[in-house]
Amino acid sequence: MLTILGFVMIATFLVLIMMKKMSPIAALVLIPALFCVIVGQGGQLGDYVLKGVGDLAPTAAMLMFAIVYFGVMIDVGLFDPIVRGILRFCKADPMRIVVGTAVLAAIVSLDGDGSTTFMITVSAMYPLYKRLGMSRVVMTGVAATANGVMNTLPWGGPTARAATALKVDAGDVFVPMIPALAVGLLAVFLLAYVLGLRERKRLGMLTLDEALETEAGTVGGAGGVGSVTERTEQVLVKAGSATTAGGGTGTGKSAGKGGGSGAGTAGGSGDADGTTGADGAGSAHGAHGADGTSGPGGPGDSGFQGLDPNRPTLRPRLYWFNAALTIALLTAMIMELLPIPVLFLLGAALALTVNFPNMADQKARIASHADNVLNVSGMVFAAAVFTGVLTGTGMVQHMADWLVGAIPEGMGPHMALVTGVLSIPLTYFMSNDGFYFGVVPVLAEAGAAHGVSPLEIARASLVGQPLHMSSPLVPAVYVLVGMAKVEFGDHTKFTVKWAALTSLVVLGAGLLFGII
Repeated sequence: MLTILGFVMIATFLVLIMMKKMSPIAALVLIPALFCVIVGQGGQLGDYVLKGVGDLAPTAAMLMFAIVYFGVMIDVGLFDPIVRGILRFCKADPMRIVVGTAVLAAIVSLDGDGSTTFMITVSAMYPLYKRLGMSRVVMTGVAATANGVMNTLPWGGPTARAATALKVDAGDVFVPMIPALAVGLLAVFLLAYVLGLRERKRLGMLTLDEALETEAGTVGGAGGVGSVTERTEQVLVKAGSATTAGGGTGTGKSAGKGGGSGAGTAGGSGDADGTTGADGAGSAHGAHGADGTSGPGGPGDSGFQGLDPNRPTLRPRLYWFNAALTIALLTAMIMELLPIPVLFLLGAALALTVNFPNMADQKARIASHADNVLNVSGMVFAAAVFTGVLTGTGMVQHMADWLVGAIPEGMGPHMALVTGVLSIPLTYFMSNDGFYFGVVPVLAEAGAAHGVSPLEIARASLVGQPLHMSSPLVPAVYVLVGMAKVEFGDHTKFTVKWAALTSLVVLGAGLLFGII
């Protein structure tokens, strides 16, 4: 009975959020509370919730201070060189932008923290997706899947859990899996390429001028003979004030919002959303609107700027201090010198103090990231209700036992393959702790009776991570969808099939190379 109710509860949650009948926070709280009453354990709901909150409180604290820390690092310009390189590659081509999203997410994932990856990736790429009218679920889907493959790094969590649960060395688990994971990462890049081509076909090879016209809904200004090419455009996001070099040649007014002037020097006025039109030959100083964004500029800076290079929070003189602090923080995480929440708490306090010694500036930086902190921490504590009820009522254990018991006896010699297949749905519906410490040891024991080594089981158990990173039980995914302004249900509907396919590619590569 508990097995059926467990699956029904999860299915109800997913259906309601994908149909947008409930918000994720409400669904995470109310649905498990209802099912707790249905199974006759309503009196223990408080204990289950407090147990879940206690288990996830360190994660919530880590995410809160990690958001503040990396938010400050983004503010002061630590990641600007990486972002500029990726955006220079992307230009205004939707295909390149989607591939650039995958590459950026994979690179930043090297720190082992999903929230960090999503914050940096969305901060860099969101302006381009918005201005060019691209699908933002493509951005969240590609970023989550790329991070899922990279999440198998030994300091990312799953590998360490698998090694601990089966009492094997994490290096012996991870290193042989590198070829299969590399194939999985290539599959993500191929997926990004295909999705990018789809976006290019839908939108065409847009320049920002054309994107701004589409956004406006009308064309402002008469058509002259002037033109603005892709290579002479830039978009500045969150600008305090910025000067754009003139773009194009010839005379006449360029189409666009707040159309700029023809030859000579001109000032294009900004509209309500802060966009300006393209100017003709000469130079332009566009007035900024409410959000401080400016329109296309000229050849003074080819390519795009995802983050305003003139924002007042930049601290170029402290660049190497911030780089050293971040490296030291990540090194301490890998070496486990202190608990991760404590490291991020100390790192955030130090970063704020050194970069913004003025108390008012510190408060302003904290306030600027308060929305993300509140949204994510609220979602984590709501998820604590879901996981607390699943675990406390015994649903998780009954579901795992049923799945293991359903494996035919003849599959014993192929338990590594069975583990890899089961890891795809189970790591989506369960937390990593529940899967690696509750299910994997049972699978390993069944495999050992048929000569399957624990190392093979451990490697196979990593296969489901590309899908796991879009699970509603993963706090970092709420950072991703929140910053990208994407509904969690939309992200789920789009991403699940691609992430599951990537997991199957990793599994197939592992079998082909004889790793699993």
